[in-house]
Amino acid sequence: MSTQVHTRTPSAALDDAVRHLRGLQDEAGWWKGELATNVTMDAEDLLLREFLGIRQEPGTEEAARWIRSQQRADGTWASFEGGPPELSTTVEAWVALRLAGDPVDAPHMAQARDWVVAHGGLESTRVFTRIWLALFGLWSWDDLPDMPPELIFLPKWFPLNIYDWACWARQTVVPLTVVNAFRPVRPVPFGVDELRTGLPPVPDAAPWTWKGAFQRLDKGLHLYARRPHRGLRRKAMDRAAEWILARQEDDGGWGGIQPPWVYSLLALHLLGYPDDHPAMVKGFAGLEGFLIRESTEDGAVRRLEACQSPVWDTGLAVIAMLDAGVPPDDPALRRATDWLLGEQITVRGDWAVQRPRLAPGGWAFEFANDFYPDTDDTAEIVLGLRRVDFEDPERLRAAVDRAVAWTVGMQSRDGGWGAFDADNTGRMPTRLPFCDFGAVIDPPSADVTAHVVEMLAAVGQAAGTPARRGILWLLKNQERDGSWFGRWGANHVYGTGAVVPALIAAGVHPASAPIRRAMRWLLDHQNADGGWGEDLRSYRDPAWIGRGATTASQTAWALLALLAAGGADEAVERGVAWLVSAQREDGTWDEPLFTGTGFPGDFYINYHLYRLVFPITALGRYESARRSAEGRA
Repeated sequence: MSTQVHTRTPSAALDDAVRHLRGLQDEAGWWKGELATNVTMDAEDLLLREFLGIRQEPGTEEAARWIRSQQRADGTWASFEGGPPELSTTVEAWVALRLAGDPVDAPHMAQARDWVVAHGGLESTRVFTRIWLALFGLWSWDDLPDMPPELIFLPKWFPLNIYDWACWARQTVVPLTVVNAFRPVRPVPFGVDELRTGLPPVPDAAPWTWKGAFQRLDKGLHLYARRPHRGLRRKAMDRAAEWILARQEDDGGWGGIQPPWVYSLLALHLLGYPDDHPAMVKGFAGLEGFLIRESTEDGAVRRLEACQSPVWDTGLAVIAMLDAGVPPDDPALRRATDWLLGEQITVRGDWAVQRPRLAPGGWAFEFANDFYPDTDDTAEIVLGLRRVDFEDPERLRAAVDRAVAWTVGMQSRDGGWGAFDADNTGRMPTRLPFCDFGAVIDPPSADVTAHVVEMLAAVGQAAGTPARRGILWLLKNQERDGSWFGRWGANHVYGTGAVVPALIAAGVHPASAPIRRAMRWLLDHQNADGGWGEDLRSYRDPAWIGRGATTASQTAWALLALLAAGGADEAVERGVAWLVSAQREDGTWDEPLFTGTGFPGDFYINYHLYRLVFPITALGRYESARRSAEGRA
């Protein structure tokens, strides 16, 4: 849809955006935008169904049509919009299209093949890609890192126990140890030799290095895998099955995210659970709810969300509407509050392994994820809910109190906050040959810590010890250039946009050196059009830090920091002008570029609601500041 071409005011733009946001609210009270990722989700969905014998042609063609539509002119697939070609993503897409019947010599397949071979071939793909290939006899299990199910028995004080891993990693690793123990092979009627380079493997690193030591440990695990202790192996498999089943959520999923979901289904299947077992039935039914189907000129397409974010989206929408000046007793806000209160988690999850005496009280990201609430969602929801005029103030107050206490109790020893676990900082899991893709630990990050500090300031606890320790953590972790790293959003614009408002809310003076340095960084990285953008390549290439095409969400993040600190009126006006001019006629913004982060450097997200809620928040705070300035005048 075309953008507005006539002159409009920020106030009018804000009204249109709020109107659009209202129209997206579900009758139950929640908001949820699509969470878009890349075609590995769709390729692995087809491979899962093929392995389990449930793949059907109509769904296969819909998924294949979607995968083909995402192929770029050079024959590759990327892990984010506008990003560079990605080898493993391209290989998985190619294999899925072969499964769907695309001829190996078709031009689009040959082009992808040529690029893969020229860039390292199958031999250079990540471990997870080669696991999928091994399931179909397209890669040898002997040439994959070994992860024995006996890992489940390691006590929490022992290195490499499952609680040393981040929650998303441990939920993936446990079922994969089962799959690895079975080493199943179910051949498909095609090969992948076309994608091999034939080059010899890279020699092992020196034994006195961490990499070399773990490579040799892996060789020892392979020897054990050939003749495991039968009784211990059987008990380990049983324990892993119990662990997996105990963590299945009401929606049928595991952790509300694709990797543990699909690997748990694979593990249970291999353990002998039939397709009509309640756990399997729930699991497959839940996955269907993650499928998005659309009609296109070329026919229907189907894509799979890696996750869904209704709690997070609803919390951000509540804050946006309140900042836009929507009355705190507005029916939409009250419906959202009632829904969010019903989503508060009051049972213990895996976080209690590190905090056994802490009472529950957080919120998760998804519709159903009781085992893994996170401090980031919880902080943002408290920031919104505490401002709502709810019909049952006692219920609201009690929920906020529980949430604040739980979040404070999740503070790590160094003073910062991770997302899902406390003190999940050990580096040992990152050294395993198995871990060549994505973050596998959950240490404190600047964006999460900032949101918690801002929340503590909002509830009157800025002077308390937890908040002060969090502030010190943020000050110690400011980058040399004045920015802050963004773990869950792209990237330094997100981190800086979170930290500056939090520090100022907690009492750090806007004229202090850390704030001034952050302001200078933001001003230096404002684009010529007045907005801000940061390419996701900044996670791997420092040359991209603070650089990229302007987006609505990233412009809003920068504005939130500048508005909080003050003293950058010209830059703010230019940023606001960009938001107003780029707004669509229906009140939202176009944002094809990804600005969310799953695993820095590896996996990225396009949150479809970010393009709306963050600009509303920024425009709302801009209008509030303008009115205050006019009142003082």
